[in-house]
Amino acid sequence: MAASARSLFRASRSSAARSTLASVRFSSTASKPVTLKERLAELIPAQIEHVKAVRGEYGKKSFGPVVVDQLYGGMRGLPALIWDGSVLDSEEGIRFRGKTIPECQEQLPKAPGGSEPLPEGLFWLLVTGEVPTQEQVTELSKDWAARSAIPEFVEEILDRCPPTLHPMSQFSLAVTALNHNSAFAKAYQDGISKREYWGPTFEDSMDLIAKLPNIAGRIYRNVFGQGKLPAIDQSKDYSHNLATLLGFGDNDAFVELLRLYLTIHSDHEGGNVSAHTGKLVGSALSDPFLAYAAALNGLAGPLHGLANQEVLVWLRKMQAKIGEDAFDEAVSEYVWETLKSGQVVPGYGHAVLRKTDPRYTAQREFALKHLPEDKLFKLVGQIFNIVPDILLKAGKAKNPWPNVDAHSGVLLSYYGLTQMQYYTVLFGVSRAFGVAAQLIWDRALGAPLERPKSYSTAAIEKMFKSQQ
Repeated sequence: MAASARSLFRASRSSAARSTLASVRFSSTASKPVTLKERLAELIPAQIEHVKAVRGEYGKKSFGPVVVDQLYGGMRGLPALIWDGSVLDSEEGIRFRGKTIPECQEQLPKAPGGSEPLPEGLFWLLVTGEVPTQEQVTELSKDWAARSAIPEFVEEILDRCPPTLHPMSQFSLAVTALNHNSAFAKAYQDGISKREYWGPTFEDSMDLIAKLPNIAGRIYRNVFGQGKLPAIDQSKDYSHNLATLLGFGDNDAFVELLRLYLTIHSDHEGGNVSAHTGKLVGSALSDPFLAYAAALNGLAGPLHGLANQEVLVWLRKMQAKIGEDAFDEAVSEYVWETLKSGQVVPGYGHAVLRKTDPRYTAQREFALKHLPEDKLFKLVGQIFNIVPDILLKAGKAKNPWPNVDAHSGVLLSYYGLTQMQYYTVLFGVSRAFGVAAQLIWDRALGAPLERPKSYSTAAIEKMFKSQQ
């Protein structure tokens, strides 16, 4: 089934690239209005017709059989969702609206003097399928800065949280509270037409993304004692403002790292826990604040958003035991000890990928440019050369290659953001881009309430015994 699904994906991507519908949807040379909402309004009618055409032609086609093991195995590989912002291929990694990470790094607008893509441009791409102009990205930065203030009662909620409450719990709490001013909730109560759902969903999504830096910054300073929160600078981009709120705005390299980090963590298909949770809750017509708060609770789980912390802890333990300048033999021995103790090598393997995660590669290239002599980075490089062969010999992983988490914690800690408990909050800021983009399109296309079928173990036994 997985092979047939990949073939269909590749074939459909190839045909879509040649079709006139794709040129209507994703042409980056088309005349663009200044605002993202105006451009989106132009795209929606054509996309509605495009989806109708796809369903009309392929609606009765099958991806292949569903086997019982998939139900018990976390639905791995089960085709069950529409997610337009990105598609993850096992061999080539993630593509954002058809563009690889290197293509995004090359094509998306950058800050003056910067070399990494601005997340504002990535969000524009996720929503429209188009590469925005520098002017459009600048206007989006200004729009988000203008929307960035959080209500006073939300500030009070955060200020009253004990510093012992996990940052992700505080994050989810604050995002939930933003529902108080939801444009969609109000419009729904007032009887808005289904055809217009996307408009207030767009406004809520823009407000959500815009307010996350102030929420994240306030949590960071409350928990880790960094003093009074500075104001958002209306003339700066999203990442620069977030870096400033965290106390790192004067470090140009850290600002560049945040631009890269937010871009590459923004979306990773729809099947991961946070993305699927946001889509699922949104399908009940919960507003984007409620939907994304639910997504954040999924992201907080150890199997989803805590992996880069586990990598960093493992690396520090290794350094403490074998030293900072250990030979390959000592590193190899430590890896084998990890496996023999019943643990996994954190940061290696992926549920879908079967090659090195291109998000890892992007971070490695950043490190080679900005911190080539850092001892922890050098250890990460050693591990990259050693671990895949060991995992293959041990038969421990279908994919023995590093994923995005194998590198991100090392970069953050290098610049002084050492509070590992906080790392998932940054992940949560970035993942809002992908979830929000899909929520907007779900409402524009009239996506229904999700309601898959479930079975009990007894029902499965009864079903298949009767077929024997």
